[in-house]
Amino acid sequence: MKIRVHVSLKPGVLDPQGRAVHHALEGLGFAGVEDVRIGRLIELDVADGTDDAALADMCEKLLAHTVIENYRIEKVD
Repeated sequence: MKIRVHVSLKPGVLDPQGRAVHHALEGLGFAGVEDVRIGRLIELDVADGTDDAALADMCEKLLAHTVIENYRIEKVD
């Protein structure tokens, strides 16, 4: 089973990489971009039958820094 974990910074957490991309977009002449937040996508191939609790445990213990990041688990068909 293929799993995608989307990890992003929580609102209010400083995102220097997003700020740099925002500044670069403005420098390239792209108007109208109000904010940029950078996250990451993690793809996992797990055994069929891996339960949601195990997936959440993986995120909580390793894949996301839950003090400053949110995560969303997506099961891909």
